[in-house]
Amino acid sequence: MVSKITDKILPEIEEWQNGPLDEVYPIIFIDAIHFSVKNDGLVTKKAVYVVLAITTEGLKDVIGIYVGENESSKFWLGVLNDLKNRGVKDILIMCADALTGIKNAINAAFPNTEYQRCIVHQIRNTLKYVSDKDRKEFAKDLKRIYTAPDEETGADA
Repeated sequence: MVSKITDKILPEIEEWQNGPLDEVYPIIFIDAIHFSVKNDGLVTKKAVYVVLAITTEGLKDVIGIYVGENESSKFWLGVLNDLKNRGVKDILIMCADALTGIKNAINAAFPNTEYQRCIVHQIRNTLKYVSDKDRKEFAKDLKRIYTAPDEETGADA
C-alpha cells in the first residue's frame, strides 16, 4: 500500500523539488533532522536537510527537503546552490546552527546574506551548562531576555 501511494505521488514530489522559487527571501531557516532508517535489514542514520523560508508576504514555506548521510557544511553548500539554480537570488538573513563551516558555505553561495545563529540552538547550548535543578528557573529568565523588545528591557530582566 505504501509503495502504491508513493508511486502515485512521486511525480508531484519531484515537480515540487525542482520547481522555481522566489528571487528573494527575507529569512531562511536551515537545519538537519537525524533519523534512523532501515535499509536492506541494516539500520543507519540519515540526515534530512530542511529549508524553511519566510516569504516576502510573511508566510512560512518549506522550499526544500534533501536527504544525506550526515550533516555537513559541504552538503549544505550543495543545497544552497540548488536553491540558486531554482531561482533564488538573495536571502537577507539565514538562520542556522553553529555547524563547522556553515558560515563559509552560506557566504560562498549567497555572499550578501547575513548569518544568524538560531536562537533555539543558542538556548539549548546555554542550558546544557546549567544544573538540572536550576534549569527551569534559568530558562524562564532566558525567555524574558530573548523576548524583550529592546536591549534595555532585556538587561533589566
